[in-house]
This record gives sequence, structure tokens and C-alpha cells, in this order.
Amino acid sequence: MNGRGLDDRGRIAREGSLGLVQEAFRPVVAAVRGRLPDVYGTRMTSAYLYGSIPRGTARVGRSDLDLFLVLREEPTEADRTDARALTEALDKEFPQIDGVGTLLVSRTRLLSDLERYDLGWFVACLCTPLLGEDQAAHLPRYRPDSLLARETNGDLALLLPRWRERIAGAGTEAARRRLVRFMSRHLVRTGFTLVMPRWNGWTSDLGEMAEAFGAYYPRRAAVLREAAVLGHEPTGDIAVLRSYIDDLGPWLAEEYARVHGVKAPRPD
Repeated sequence: MNGRGLDDRGRIAREGSLGLVQEAFRPVVAAVRGRLPDVYGTRMTSAYLYGSIPRGTARVGRSDLDLFLVLREEPTEADRTDARALTEALDKEFPQIDGVGTLLVSRTRLLSDLERYDLGWFVACLCTPLLGEDQAAHLPRYRPDSLLARETNGDLALLLPRWRERIAGAGTEAARRRLVRFMSRHLVRTGFTLVMPRWNGWTSDLGEMAEAFGAYYPRRAAVLREAAVLGHEPTGDIAVLRSYIDDLGPWLAEEYARVHGVKAPRPD
């Protein structure tokens, strides 16, 4: 593998592994592995970890646990209720994690042509197998090209109105802090995938993403570097959130569409 997250054929190498999980987080992972079959049984075909825990970069008491579950059928409201109950229980039981996020998707949708360069790439390159069949066996190998850039983050313009609503409903500093962390990370990753084909590599490190972006957009470099910091150490400052939806977000959405085009529409 080269120094920019690619294998010797220039394809994005899968990041993370169970062997990289730090000692402090192994009880959490073990609990998830033990409980998921009881919750979903044969409804679930695959379970994955993603994010800082399988990358071995998680921070005790600061990092969240990220789960991606593949179900045999389209997720129902009952499936989502079960996920919420499981994640709430894990969050209360294990102080070493700061929240749990769970994504649910059907196997059919994951392997569809529409999701091949979005959810498919996500599973094949950014997710670590935990339980069941690894769906990456049914997916292609990916390169850091413009098609991948468009289909992963080419929908920012659609997200910004929803972000405005979420900001308006965030009435506490804690709620705003969670939004700052989420939106900072999303914008940094979008800035990175904007330049990813030219940079010709992959990284999940927010600081490295911001530096890669800054090499091509020096006038916007400082604001993305600050967003990378806030992705790890968020504040509840409403001014930060407003700057994201009034300045950085709209500019990034417009530039993204100009360079890579707009993500293919989804039914939902």
C-alpha cells in the first residue's frame, strides 16, 4: 500500500480492522457482537464497524461508536426502534464511548447500481466486518476518481436546507455542539473529496483532509483547517453553524457541482 491510502494498483485500500481496536474499546465491540444477533436474528446479513474505533484512533470518553447494519429487507420502523434501544443501552453502559450511531440499509439497496459508488464504496473501503457475510465480495474495487467524488458528496446543496432546520431546533449549547461536530466533519470530508482525484489518494484523517484541500484552495484553507479542529473539539457557538450554512456550505456545494457534477437523485 502506498502512503496515500491506495494499494499497488492505485485502488483505495480498505481501512480499519478489528486488530486495531484499542484495549479500552474491546469490551464495547464484544458487547455489540454478542447482542446484535439477539436483536436482529436472521433479519441481519452483515454488521460492520466504521470510524475511529476500528481505525485505532478513538479517544476514551470522546469518540462515538459507529455501526452499519445490512438487513435482508428494507429497514422497518421496528428495526429502527430496536437500533435506538440497543445504542441507548450501549451508550449508558460504556463510559468510554460518547454516543452510538447506527445506520441501517437493505442488502438490495446496498448492492444496487445506484448505491455502487456511495454506500457500496463506503462498505468496501471504510467499514470493518464484524458479523455475517462481507458484502464487499460483491462490490468492485474503487479508485479516487471524479465519479466516486460525485456520488459520495455531490448532494451538499440538498442537505443545507435540512441543516438550517436542525440548527433552528438546537436550543441548547450541547445540541449545538453536537451539530458543530457533525457538520464540521461533513464539510471537511466534502472539501477533501472535492480535491481527492487531483490529490490521488484517500485518508480519513480530518487534519490531513483539510491540508489536502488547502493545497488547491488556499483562500479557503484556513476555514477548513478550523472545521477539522472543531470536528474533534466542537463548541456550541451558533456563529460557527451560521457560517457553515451561509458561507462555507453554499460555496462548497457550488464548487462541487462545477467540478464533479451533482449526485444521482435518490428515491428518499
